[in-house]
Amino acid sequence: MSEPYTLRIFVADGDPSGVKIVDRMNWTGVGIAFPRSAWERVQNRQELRRPGVYILSGTAEDAADELPTIYIGQGEEVGARIEKHDSGKVFWDSAYAFVSTSGALNRAHITWLEHALILRAERARQCHLDNATQPREPNLSESERADTDAFLNEILRILPLVGVHVFELPKAITVGTHQPSNVDTPPADDRDTVIVPAQQENFKTMFVDSHCWYAIRIAGGMLPRIRYVAAYQTAPVSAITHVAPVERIEPFGDAGKYRLIFSEPAKTLPTPIPFADARIGSLQGPRYTSYEKLLSAKSVAELVSPPPNSPQKPTSRRMPRPPAEPARAARDGRRHAACRSLRQNFSFLAASGAPLVRSRVKRLAA
Repeated sequence: MSEPYTLRIFVADGDPSGVKIVDRMNWTGVGIAFPRSAWERVQNRQELRRPGVYILSGTAEDAADELPTIYIGQGEEVGARIEKHDSGKVFWDSAYAFVSTSGALNRAHITWLEHALILRAERARQCHLDNATQPREPNLSESERADTDAFLNEILRILPLVGVHVFELPKAITVGTHQPSNVDTPPADDRDTVIVPAQQENFKTMFVDSHCWYAIRIAGGMLPRIRYVAAYQTAPVSAITHVAPVERIEPFGDAGKYRLIFSEPAKTLPTPIPFADARIGSLQGPRYTSYEKLLSAKSVAELVSPPPNSPQKPTSRRMPRPPAEPARAARDGRRHAACRSLRQNFSFLAASGAPLVRSRVKRLAA
């Protein structure tokens, strides 16, 4: 079991998405996280004039998936290194730097930290590394290695709290065997299958050849219930054609999405389930159904109906008018009666008066 810990986060410019200084009691280090847009305001801070390691994170232009691209570096003055990357690397939009407040980190220490972070990122496989080379692990004494490893652990504690999860090993959600529903007493919600829209290229390379599917969002309440994944091939196929049992579900990247790992290759359904008369846009994202319902469905419309016990949408958005208060209703009635009496008097004057008077009274009555 991990031990609890406390961190202090100072929002330097008052903006939650801006510059954040992170430290903790009895730690000789400090972290600084900031968006690229704040670099001009941050670059002269004292923390960035010290030796340390830094991480640049963003999205590369040629990325084939939704995993972030990161670059891990070190420098005896981290600010100077980031300044070079501000003009030399276009992909990053956030930066995270870690330095020692006591000056205890030397060149060997920060090189070891860089080496360890790159190895951990490669092992986690939750990002694309922009580093062209892997630095050699420096020789540290036993005591230096212990101290530097402790510094690394503090970095790994801080990063998830500022939105960086690329160094975490995916914690798979184990999926149990599928249990057929009881016909006599069916559960209120027996959905155990997620239907995912798949374009032709991704369907072939991932769903069929790699026996997995990513990156999709899955509702938190559905995560432990998913047993199968079905593929809806978009146009020109426009039908659900394959289904596969799910062995485990892993986090994928930093955006709250998941990767589904199959326990065996996907199988072709005996009869494709056509889109037919389903509502347009009903399969633009993941949808849930039951495995038994999937096998018996004749069209997609049978599978994308509202889930059990879901609240029904009102047929009209117009709210009923509340009844008027008795005193207000009586007051309004007196006003209407007075207006009717006034119009009657105007009509009488217009009928009996002179032509000029009649024209003016008619205008007033109107």
